Amino acid sequence: MDPKIDYDEINKIIKLLEEKNLAEFELEVEGFKIKISRNSHMVFAPLPQPNHSPGVPALQPQAAPNPGAVEPQPQSGQAPFHFITSPMVGTFYRTPAPNAPPFIEVGEPVKKKQTLCIVEAMKLMNEIESDVDGIVKEIFIENGKPVEFGKKLFAILPTS
Repeated sequence: MDPKIDYDEINKIIKLLEEKNLAEFELEVEGFKIKISRNSHMVFAPLPQPNHSPGVPALQPQAAPNPGAVEPQPQSGQAPFHFITSPMVGTFYRTPAPNAPPFIEVGEPVKKKQTLCIVEAMKLMNEIESDVDGIVKEIFIENGKPVEFGKKLFAILPTS
């Protein structure tokens, strides 16, 4: 059986979170998992299925190559970059509001738990935070552009 959930059902869950003032909702059914958190990240993904035929390798998701993309490289003697990726499909916003300044710019220091951007998914604004202290070296996505799950958003040179 392939459980499915549609947009209307997700909206009902979101409204329930708001009505009951719940911070988080999580549902797992037959290999399908959805987790919705207010003011946090939302995960909407199938769980890995361990049951596969012997001798047949399990498929692993791979990012599509982008031949035009040039990733920044650390200078010799520096630690490798830490990449912040999108935890969901949505729209990338560098600012908290249309006329507000960006959360962060290239070259600026960033602290762990500091908001870097917002990814809007199904009318929910999800703040994406840094999970390391460091210096922002690259911002890969333009403001207002769509992002996919796992897409690189920021390259950060860790400072500790």
